Amino acid sequence: MEHVFLTDRGKVRQHNEDSVSIFENGSGLLAIVADGMGGHLAGDVASQMTISVFKEMWNEAPDFKGPQEAESWLEEKVMEVNRSVFAHSRENSDCQGMGTTIVTAIVTQSFATIGHIGDSRCYILNKSGFKQITQDHSLVNELVKSGQISREDAEHHPRKNVLLRALGTEEHVELDIQTLSIEPDDIVLLCSDGLTNKLTDSVLEEELRKNDDLLHTAEKLVLMANENGGEDNISLAAIKKVANYELGEEPC
Repeated sequence: MEHVFLTDRGKVRQHNEDSVSIFENGSGLLAIVADGMGGHLAGDVASQMTISVFKEMWNEAPDFKGPQEAESWLEEKVMEVNRSVFAHSRENSDCQGMGTTIVTAIVTQSFATIGHIGDSRCYILNKSGFKQITQDHSLVNELVKSGQISREDAEHHPRKNVLLRALGTEEHVELDIQTLSIEPDDIVLLCSDGLTNKLTDSVLEEELRKNDDLLHTAEKLVLMANENGGEDNISLAAIKKVANYELGEEPC
């Protein structure tokens, strides 16, 4: 599988509170985008802890025989990470109230298991088109769903950044999780709101469809978000199932 991840501070923020990575093992790939929040530098701590703990867990993860095992593993491990981040915030005064969004994907040769908390997103580009897989855990998204405001109003709502759910801010948290089938040439995109607040879905789709090179595409998306203001940190991870992949080969 072809894969790439990038993070950028943006043009305004003094620090990058996003963390992103992709890890490999015998089952496939684990991609994570975490957008930290909290006091001075505490967001960095929350997002970096999330990535670091997941790296260790993924190294010890079993080979998944199917989506159900992947979903169970992911849900269990997210709860463990949530407890770790929450405990750290309570034990360190500089980190009180810190937390992070998380969107993560376990991608194998036949399926992708997606989990998320917060407003970092997952999209998929496949033969059916380009689709947002996750639903933001945000105040404005709830207002849209209830019909109180339009999607257009949501783009400029003064409380747009208010989250209803985040990892590490409470002792218990709910993870939204789902599994999708994966076919050759499908692309899974994970990203923080620093990207999606600056680029429309149609622009994301257009650039991914060009896809002459996944790294080039990722770099261009980050550049475009910065050209449109770059007020927030910008992060993304993208995975493409290569069409000529043969069973038994190692992921590349």
